[in-house]
Amino acid sequence: MFTCLSLVASASVVLYARAAYPSCTPTVCYTNLYHDFKITPVIGGHRDVALLQIASNSASTCQFRMWIPMLSLTALPHVGGIFGGLITRKEVKTWYTTLNKPSWRPPNAAFPVAWTTLYTGMGYGSYLVWKELGGFTQDALLPLGLYGMQLALNWAWTPIFFGTHNIKLAMIEIVMLTGTVAATMVSWYPISRTATLLMVPYLAWLCLATSLNYCIWRDNPDPKKDD
Repeated sequence: MFTCLSLVASASVVLYARAAYPSCTPTVCYTNLYHDFKITPVIGGHRDVALLQIASNSASTCQFRMWIPMLSLTALPHVGGIFGGLITRKEVKTWYTTLNKPSWRPPNAAFPVAWTTLYTGMGYGSYLVWKELGGFTQDALLPLGLYGMQLALNWAWTPIFFGTHNIKLAMIEIVMLTGTVAATMVSWYPISRTATLLMVPYLAWLCLATSLNYCIWRDNPDPKKDD
């Protein structure tokens, strides 16, 4: 009796697999069944046990591969942040201390913490947009293109400000950056509101950084003009 019931159940599983996945190979069918119901049908002895093992391994591999884009896109903004930190680390203790700065500026220790958080948020937001649009498709050209543009502008600010000490050019650049971030958020909103919300703290911080950049430029005139 138990054997008969097992055969009936197994046959039902086979019929479902053929109906749901008509063009799949046996291994792919088992993998899809594993994803759909977390079941492990046995209908043909050792051969099917081997197929089930392959399906289980394939499912684990698929889950691992799903993590790769998320981790990669989330980590991407930190690449420029690390290189920028190498430039900032030296200049913040030398040249930056000689500048006249407003009293309301954030403490130096707040910047690494803030940027680590902001880079992680924007990176994960880009993954959400990427996933919703099915990858780097034609529809992703504008939202991810704007995101890439603002990321390039973000990475360029540190070499301009701390590397070349060109405060005025850095101010112009950060204004462009802030506008590009706002445009990115507008393009993201119809795709993923969560991704857009993750960019809100970033935009707020950029407004603060833009004001700080302006005050430093205003209170530290270029010595070449005074000569």
